[in-house]
Amino acid sequence: MFIRDIVVGPLQVNCYIIADEVSKKTMVVDPGDEPDMIMDIIKQNNLTVEYIVCTHGHFDHAGAVADIKRETGAKVVVHKDELQIYNSAKDMGAFWGFELEEQPEPDMLIEEDTSIRVGELYFDIFHSPGHSPGGICLYGNGIIITGDTLFADSVGRTDLPYGDIEKLKHSFRRLMALPESTKVLPGHGPVTTIGKEKRDNLFSEEFL
Repeated sequence: MFIRDIVVGPLQVNCYIIADEVSKKTMVVDPGDEPDMIMDIIKQNNLTVEYIVCTHGHFDHAGAVADIKRETGAKVVVHKDELQIYNSAKDMGAFWGFELEEQPEPDMLIEEDTSIRVGELYFDIFHSPGHSPGGICLYGNGIIITGDTLFADSVGRTDLPYGDIEKLKHSFRRLMALPESTKVLPGHGPVTTIGKEKRDNLFSEEFL
C-alpha cells in the first residue's frame, strides 16, 4: 500500500493519497487545497485516481475537489448526510476569507456499511457524525482515516453549525473499540494509534 500525507492549505489539513502499489489505482482523501502539489505526487508515481473522498464537507477539506476531479476524472465520494455542508463549502470559505470554486456534484453519496475498493485494497466506511452530520472514517489495511472526528490527543470541534457533542461521543466510543494497534490518520496533526488515544486522549475520560 502506497500512502502519502500532504499537509495542505492555511488550516494545515492532512490530504492522503492512498494507492494499491501493484495496480496504481488510487484514492485521494480530503484534498483541501494546493491541487498542484497533490497532482505532482500523483503524476510522479504514475497513479490512477479513481476516487476523491471527503471525510466531511468543510472547505478546508474539500476546497481542491473541483481541481482534482478536473485533472483526473475521478468519482467524488461524500456521505449523504453531508451534502448540504459540502455544497456550501464555497460560501463557508468566503466567510473565512478564502475563494473557492463551486463544488462538483458528488458521483457517490455513501452510507454506513459500504466500502471503497482501490485495486486490492478495501476500506469500510464508518459514519462518524459529531463534528459534522455526514462525517466518515475509512477503515482497512490496519489504518483508519478519521477526518476531524479524532485527532492525536483531541477530537473535532462541535461548535460549528450542525455539530453535535453527543453524536461525537458515540463516534469516539466506536473508534475506541477498534484494535489498539490500528494506526490513526487524522485530518489535522500527527499520526497516532487507537491504543494511544484510549490511554492519552484528553476526551477519553469524558467520552468513554
